[in-house]
Amino acid sequence: MNNSMRSVALATLLGLAGTFIGSFASAADSEAAVAAGKQVAFLYTLKSDGEVVESNTEETPVTYIQGGGQILPALEAELAGLKAGDEKTVALEAANAYGEVRDDAFQEVPLDQLPEDARTEGAVLQAQGYPGPIRVTEVKEEIAILDFNHPLAGKDLEFDVKILSVEDAPPPPAVDAAMPAEPEMPAE
Repeated sequence: MNNSMRSVALATLLGLAGTFIGSFASAADSEAAVAAGKQVAFLYTLKSDGEVVESNTEETPVTYIQGGGQILPALEAELAGLKAGDEKTVALEAANAYGEVRDDAFQEVPLDQLPEDARTEGAVLQAQGYPGPIRVTEVKEEIAILDFNHPLAGKDLEFDVKILSVEDAPPPPAVDAAMPAEPEMPAE
């Protein structure tokens, strides 16, 4: 074998080795487990008392950063260690889901402070600055009783989860250098 043939053979061997190593690295990435800082995509079906409350199995998956506080902490803890393709049923007691029903989350409000169409039992309101729905639980002569509890408060939940992907989280958005710094307060 002459030198030029040895060079071609060596280059071919190195090329194959590079291809093999590259495919091995890709396979290793697909085996990433849910861990802090990983971006996770999953499908779920949520049940309470055996009834389906919500499901995204025919929709867009939920995507979150593990450890980022974007989903229920107890659910997040149960997903740790899972890999793409894994499925798990997670049962959460009410206290570990949306909490127990709190008596202090019920408030009496004069009827004239509610929109006309919200003055019926079962009506649902949204309020600026409040993250969840507010339910009208009772209407009396002059007042309505509003429930500020999460709609799933006091309920044990069951999540059927399928992990679709586990990847390194994207870097946080860069701070725009053109944004002005906060003004300094004048010295007194």
